[in-house]
Amino acid sequence: MLGFVRVLREYERAVFFRWGRLLDPPRGPGLVWKIPIVDQLVKVDLRTITLNIPPQEVITKDNVPVRVNAVAYFKIVDPKSAIVQVENYMVATSQIAQTTLRSVLGQHSLDELLSEREKINEILQGIIDEATGPWGIKVSIVEVKDVEIPSGMQRAMARQAEAERERRAKIINAEGEFQAAEKLKDAAVVIEEHPIALQLRYLQTLLELGAGSTSTIVFPAPIDLIRPFLERAEKK
Repeated sequence: MLGFVRVLREYERAVFFRWGRLLDPPRGPGLVWKIPIVDQLVKVDLRTITLNIPPQEVITKDNVPVRVNAVAYFKIVDPKSAIVQVENYMVATSQIAQTTLRSVLGQHSLDELLSEREKINEILQGIIDEATGPWGIKVSIVEVKDVEIPSGMQRAMARQAEAERERRAKIINAEGEFQAAEKLKDAAVVIEEHPIALQLRYLQTLLELGAGSTSTIVFPAPIDLIRPFLERAEKK
């Protein structure tokens, strides 16, 4: 009696063949009856499957060799097609994913591969999903995981990044000097129009220098202040 009955879980479906002919639709979940010898049953799992795409050697559009691996998530939405239309849907999906990964990444430069990962993932998902659609498979996500760059290229990229940081620092420093020069020019115009401003600045500088208790300051006195005393000394 047990040979006549199969129990299928909620996420399982059974594709039936009777005398080699496909019975439609697939059965399950729950109890499924079969006739020994006459009926053949193939169980299909409807849960999302994680497919690790092995590392692929890729030459990017700008002729940089990289090693890339990825992961794809898919599920069977048509159990009948997954069994009838392809011999082994897992192997077939893996092969399609590998060839698509090499083809798509070869059309992009290294900078695009590193900076536009989300866009490339969407392209991969669309192509693989379209190719596996006739097999009753729906590919929901494809993610590029790791991009291995040759050590020589990594050193070159590090030098380029360092040069870029130095360039930005020099630009910022030059902009700061330019702004300071502009402020000095404005100050010179004010002093030229108002000479008293120079004297006030002079006194302020003296106060700042004399802030320390141990400071000794020697500064020239304005000639206008001491001229009367010099003239009186000459008359004597």
